[in-house]
Amino acid sequence: MSMASKSFIGLAIGLGVIAFASAGFSAETETDASKEWSFRHHVLPVLSKAGCNGGGCHGALAGKGGFRLSLHGYDPVSDHYNITRDAGGRRTEYSDPARSLLLTKPTTAIRHKGGKRLEPGSKDYQVVAEWIAAGAKPPTDADRTLERLEVTPKTATLKKGDSQSMTVRAHYSDGSVEDVTDWAKYTSADETVAEVDEKTGEVKVIGHGEGAITVWFSSRVELARVTSPYPNSIAAEVYEQAPRQNLIDDLVLDQLQGLNLKPSPRALDSEFVRRAYLDAIGALPTPAETVAFLKDGAPDKRQRLIRDLLARSEYVDYWTYRWSDVLLVNGRLLRPDAVKSYYNWLKDEVASNAPWDELVREVVTSSGDSLVNGASNFYAVHQDPETMAENVSQAFMSLSIGCAKCHNHPLEKWTNDQYYSFANLFSRVRAKGWGGDARNGDGKRTIYVASRGDLIQPRTGKPQPPAPLDGEFIPADSTRDRREYLADWLTSPENPYFTRSIANRVWAAFFGVGLVDPVDDLRVSNPASNEALLNALADFVVENDYDLKALMGLIMNSETYQRSADSLPENRDEQRYFSRYYPRRLMAEVLHDAVADITTRPSVFENLMNRDGSKTKTEFYNKDTRALQLYDSAVDNYFLKIFGRNKRDITCECERSNQPSMVQVLHLSNGDTLNGKLRHEGGCVTQAMSGAADDAEVVDRAYLLCLSRYPTEKERTGLAKMLTSTPAKEKRLAVEDMFWALMTSREFLFQH
Repeated sequence: MSMASKSFIGLAIGLGVIAFASAGFSAETETDASKEWSFRHHVLPVLSKAGCNGGGCHGALAGKGGFRLSLHGYDPVSDHYNITRDAGGRRTEYSDPARSLLLTKPTTAIRHKGGKRLEPGSKDYQVVAEWIAAGAKPPTDADRTLERLEVTPKTATLKKGDSQSMTVRAHYSDGSVEDVTDWAKYTSADETVAEVDEKTGEVKVIGHGEGAITVWFSSRVELARVTSPYPNSIAAEVYEQAPRQNLIDDLVLDQLQGLNLKPSPRALDSEFVRRAYLDAIGALPTPAETVAFLKDGAPDKRQRLIRDLLARSEYVDYWTYRWSDVLLVNGRLLRPDAVKSYYNWLKDEVASNAPWDELVREVVTSSGDSLVNGASNFYAVHQDPETMAENVSQAFMSLSIGCAKCHNHPLEKWTNDQYYSFANLFSRVRAKGWGGDARNGDGKRTIYVASRGDLIQPRTGKPQPPAPLDGEFIPADSTRDRREYLADWLTSPENPYFTRSIANRVWAAFFGVGLVDPVDDLRVSNPASNEALLNALADFVVENDYDLKALMGLIMNSETYQRSADSLPENRDEQRYFSRYYPRRLMAEVLHDAVADITTRPSVFENLMNRDGSKTKTEFYNKDTRALQLYDSAVDNYFLKIFGRNKRDITCECERSNQPSMVQVLHLSNGDTLNGKLRHEGGCVTQAMSGAADDAEVVDRAYLLCLSRYPTEKERTGLAKMLTSTPAKEKRLAVEDMFWALMTSREFLFQH
């Protein structure tokens, strides 16, 4: 199916009505060609669509060929000046617009390194020409403002191979509505589902799933969603009869039915017990715990296990470590005593199950001695207003606003002015004491708030009135700490970014992929794979007063979480809609601790505190310290390094890697972390062999330790036969080899 809609721009005086239709949608747009072309709302969009003010052209920091425009037109005033006044005003010829450099260059009537950008006589050409002929009027504060974009159709269900045209209308503050389809820019959020013509907005479906088309016009972003069901034939009864535990299952199954994806069955008890332990507390169950769970015949045993896991002390270690990634508890940025203070404060918060909004408020408004109030070390890791603003946004809203520091954000709605308003909230944060050099001093800082001081907006040379993103300006005469205004806005249930961010982070921790992925990129142009589900989870967080354990319990008790990792023919091609559990390699610290726990041989950790690469040993860690109990990421451990631990240099999950490498393979094969621990006398090999009735029992013990399950009959018989036939003097070595094989298998290395 291919239905094209057309948009028109009036080039003659008069009032017309333009009708268009597409895929069953129809509408009318009024156009009043008697209106003058606006530099802000017509000329700049023409230049933006042509790419003239892009980063590779005149929108570059230094411009091109002596002509500079603001990136994507974020600064209309300076752009108008550079077009009409700079270089002696030679870029515009009012009496003969066709001779203007603004038209002769992009049409290549005069040599232009940027190539042809406008066609002579085209409607875009005429917009610019008529604006020049009318006197090239500048933008003013009285200009109408763009309030919203309307994209039609907003949603569409299409088959692979179908095409769909879109219409974009701009709604302005004076009540006017204009068709801006030809001036909008289009990108596909998932090109495996749908492609879009960047110029026309024509969408072509090339795969299956749910995709989104991002529409950008004048620094406003809007989405249109495209659904392309998989070519499966699944009876409605499959979804009607599928087990459901809570709202998660309802919303996931609704989406699976719309996409023709069949849900995988429930995971086996042996799969679930291992999965639950690793995801909730970052540790494997002991053989005794596994056997007890497998023998338990009560129908509520999974619910009880979840409740018990969330109450264990290992939960505190594991989630303190995970939140330390977000807050950058890092010995390369802080001195040892400050690291310890920061970590212990966070651990106490996790242990008391502090509501997330209260924890974040405490960080954002923290002050005082950094060795007494650990939360104030946030302002030692980040020591200037811009960095403070960017990391508050990234850590607690999953929004990267750094691009707006120099210009309006090219992928989001955040403007350059909004960036400096937000950063100005932190301009009065001051510190006494340690200056931040990781090689010197004790790290003690005293954070306080000054009564005066503002951050200058470089573009205007004046302070930008302080305000949260999308929030109200703070009264100029207010004596209240600006960060308190920020905390009120940030943690408000009405702030969708804050609640959606933490709901998405927790979801990703249990499923390995966020509803919004990557989890640190919650912009409008990166939509959730299941928007209804993310909204429901955010509402649940608010209703439960930001109790993250309640959210974790909801997730773990859902049938969605408890599905098998085995794919079916009807769902094997999808990776975003949770028709099954997605296997993923264990994070470095969890994998290390699993090896140490099984072999009963913990590692000895050293801290690396110096930026110059020299080592400084500390007394932080005793010989029984687990990787998940490390205070920070500045630890000298080869295993953690090659398996991709988070370095905590920036707030981003991208700092952690679960990608396989040959170095990992070689270390597991020949390195000392695994092999040295297995050779240890009195470790798991000795314990498995000690007192075993026969070789089959040795095999059972090894499987329960490593894989949290009993071996299959085939596995037990084959391995027992191998051990029985091994000479007595080589028996221990054979058992070591069996453990090594199990602990280098995908079943051990992966969460599944």
